[in-house]
Amino acid sequence: MPKPTASVALAASTASTASAAPVVAESATARGRRARLALRTVQVLLALFYAIASALPKLIAHPSAVESFDRIGWGSAGMYTIGALELAGAVALLIPLLQSVAAMALSALMVGAFIVQLTVFDGQYAATPLILIVPLALIAWARRGQNARLWGLVRSRA
Repeated sequence: MPKPTASVALAASTASTASAAPVVAESATARGRRARLALRTVQVLLALFYAIASALPKLIAHPSAVESFDRIGWGSAGMYTIGALELAGAVALLIPLLQSVAAMALSALMVGAFIVQLTVFDGQYAATPLILIVPLALIAWARRGQNARLWGLVRSRA
């Protein structure tokens, strides 16, 4: 059997290198796809939480929400306003162009909720807003590229 020449050996090594490169790229792509799916899942879960567990009781004037906002001193106007802001944030978390801004806005709302929990309710449930800020900050950072697109759209319409 004849020995392979240098060009055949080079071609064989190039072919094996070329076939190895897509495997690496595919694994990185699969990992990126899993990360995007995980982030999207967190966004959907947060949107459901804000819409159903947080905004809905305020918007239907559930007695517990009414009592809480009366204790704060904001009454029904404050309750409906916060409920509407939470519902808008929940919807915006699901819209690709708005998701980063929504996460930042909901984070700001959670800072306010934390302060109210500390000052009015003596720290009861103060950890909840802090816990919610963590995934919201992750979403805001991971989806920050959408902010430039949103800003460009706003500027082009102005």
